[in-house]
Amino acid sequence: MPHVTIERDRCKGCELCTLACPMHVLGMSKKLNEKGYFYAEVADPHRCIGCRICAITCPDVAISVVIHGAYYSLFQY
Repeated sequence: MPHVTIERDRCKGCELCTLACPMHVLGMSKKLNEKGYFYAEVADPHRCIGCRICAITCPDVAISVVIHGAYYSLFQY
C-alpha cells in the first residue's frame, strides 16, 4: 500500500496537491506550521493509489510517496 509523507514545515499551503490528487487523499490542515501557513495533510490514506501526482505537482518538494517499501526519487537535486 502506498504511503504519502508531507513535510508540514516545508509546505506553504498552496493547495495544488489537493487539487491534483485524483482520489482526494489530501486535505488542508486546520493547524498552522512554523511559517504560519495551513499545510496539506493526508486525510484518507487508504484511498491512495500511488500515482505520485501530488509529489510531482508540489512546488516546494514537500511530498514523498513510498510504494511497497520502494522510494521513488522523482527529481535529482
